[in-house]
Amino acid sequence: MAEERNNPRNKLYQQHELVLRNRQSLEVNGVMNVESFDAHEFVLATQYGFVAVRGENLHIKTLNLENGFVAIEGLIYDIGYFDEGVTPAEKAKGFFSKLFR
Repeated sequence: MAEERNNPRNKLYQQHELVLRNRQSLEVNGVMNVESFDAHEFVLATQYGFVAVRGENLHIKTLNLENGFVAIEGLIYDIGYFDEGVTPAEKAKGFFSKLFR
């Protein structure tokens, strides 16, 4: 599977990168779907797992799932990955809430 991800001819896997500017603007490539979002948390599905973005006053600046691109603005506190093995209940509860039990 790792070989498939690194094969540039395989269009199933896009390049995945995050660009964070001044904790106020985040651009993410390789996004397959926006699983959930509100003013405090975004959960993005990528080919490399789910990405949770937490902060204040978060909103979508640009959304283009055809090209796998999402731009988010607001005050960003943290960004983290979690794998598909996480249950829907844990996703809804928030990945980072598990850290503070």
